[in-house]
Amino acid sequence: MVAPPRVWWRPLDRLERTWLLLALGWCLVLFAMMPIWLAFGRHNVPATTYRASAAQFRQRVEEFVQKYQVGVEKGIPIVEPPPGDIYLLARQWQWYPILKLKKGQTYRLHISSIDVQHGFSIQPANLTFQILPEYVYVITLTPLESGEFSIICNEFCYIGHHVMIGRILVTD
Repeated sequence: MVAPPRVWWRPLDRLERTWLLLALGWCLVLFAMMPIWLAFGRHNVPATTYRASAAQFRQRVEEFVQKYQVGVEKGIPIVEPPPGDIYLLARQWQWYPILKLKKGQTYRLHISSIDVQHGFSIQPANLTFQILPEYVYVITLTPLESGEFSIICNEFCYIGHHVMIGRILVTD
């Protein structure tokens, strides 16, 4: 057997070298932009977190529902709270309760899961979060449009995932 020649590849010509340097330069620019965008970009979501057990959070949600319930739809309570702290619970395969909010009012949405990881996505507003058990996310929310908004679970949560759709009703 004969060993391959020491330079067995074809050396880069001028055009290939130029494109390679341009790609490397662009990668360096994007890499440098990441901390700048993190610090000054307006994409950072106004959310904080705290820990609570599933039982503690479920109890808070039940107290919230009992205090502000105005109706029931398909076995899920509809709540109409005043501006301030509101609660939403994720569980297989349901968002609980249905929230009825006022347009232009600011709410602090406390949201958590009591079983598995869920994805929280308000459509068509395209606001997305990962919801984990034992972590409560507090999202500052001010509805700017009235209408009905769907809450979609965008993290696969087993067999009934496709039916996990909740609602937020925004009134004037």
